Amino acid sequence: MTLVPTAELMGNAVARGIGQGAFNVIHLETVEGLIAGAERAGLPLILQISENCAKYHGGLEPLALASLELARRASVPVALHLDHAEDEQLAMQAVDLGFGSVMYDGAHLDYVDNVAATARVTEYAHAMGVYVEAELGKVGGKDGAHAPGVRTDPTEAADFVAATGVDALAVAVGSSHAMTQRSATLDLELIGRLHQRLDVPLVLHGSSGVADKDIAAAIAAGMTKINVSTHLNGFFTRAVRRCLDTDPALVDSRKYFRAGRDALVPEAARLLTLFTTLEQDS
Repeated sequence: MTLVPTAELMGNAVARGIGQGAFNVIHLETVEGLIAGAERAGLPLILQISENCAKYHGGLEPLALASLELARRASVPVALHLDHAEDEQLAMQAVDLGFGSVMYDGAHLDYVDNVAATARVTEYAHAMGVYVEAELGKVGGKDGAHAPGVRTDPTEAADFVAATGVDALAVAVGSSHAMTQRSATLDLELIGRLHQRLDVPLVLHGSSGVADKDIAAAIAAGMTKINVSTHLNGFFTRAVRRCLDTDPALVDSRKYFRAGRDALVPEAARLLTLFTTLEQDS
């Protein structure tokens, strides 16, 4: 088990009718904690580095290379994905660095320009055997779509997939980015219609705001890739706070970052297991 193509993990999840967890990297400690969680669960993982994360670190390459190396050393299959890249060149750089997949987010563009830009990224990525995810209409939160009331139209989505050649599509079905309360209400009927209408896997962004039972219901309705970031960040941050509160004199960041890293492990394992529950119950 080692670094694998995203297409392999997505194909396996679709074939088995389960969800595939995709968890966001913030820094090296999250890479280590998330992989350890996947190893504890004995399940595959998609690691995601966002454009915002790359900007925070001053560029994509250093964190990407470290993540790729840790993925190669994992005892379970791990893929590396570029999340929410609005910069075409960044998406192409990720392809060149060896990412298994990229998400080009042209949702800030009008429809025609979004199609054209997404198609360019897809052509470049597919030439290197790299899987491509896109989004039609911004996912909510951070002034995006999947804001309350925003929904993906199945017919428009099918036209978009046909025009761009993407391999997976993030859809607006009621979730929202950066939620700290798990109170989002998903449109399960719409998920079912999108699943029937599209011949590519569906991606749920903003899953941190969705309760366990609703994520399971979304997977049953046809959702495949389940993105989680804020929810897991909360486990890391709360553990760091507890560590610092316990020892106010602590100055060695390795000690409180270890607490945060360790807190990710059981929750990452629990979520990955949750996403496979449907198969276990069948």
